[in-house]
Amino acid sequence: MGLEPCPLCWLQRFGFMGAALVSLVAFLHGPKDVGNRVYGFFLIVAAGAGLGVAGRQLWLQSLPADQAPACGPSVDYMLDVLPWFEVLTTALKGTGDCAEVVWRFLGLSIPGWTAIFFVLLIVVGLVTMFRRYRPRSWLLR
Repeated sequence: MGLEPCPLCWLQRFGFMGAALVSLVAFLHGPKDVGNRVYGFFLIVAAGAGLGVAGRQLWLQSLPADQAPACGPSVDYMLDVLPWFEVLTTALKGTGDCAEVVWRFLGLSIPGWTAIFFVLLIVVGLVTMFRRYRPRSWLLR
């Protein structure tokens, strides 16, 4: 759709990438009881961080136009000019671009949908952490 992602959108993408990486490593490892808890915990951490960023952007979008932060430089520019830690802190603060709602589906903006999916990933992480490991009988034969 030609939408340019704002700094908070980039951070939400990193949250999804972190959750995907944890899930991929867990799938390839095939953990048992303690491993499930560890991977579930890291899935919750990645999804929780993404949910926090999505919540921040939803809060920025709920502000009146006169209270929204000013528009800032693009992420590409900040990465070229600033050290990475300053890029991260600037991105977490959000910019006017983050407060603008440019797309909706069923009444929810992009961070609203990402928040829903992060909550679902947190539920998957909790189920993974607290599910009891039972070996499959067909594997034991």
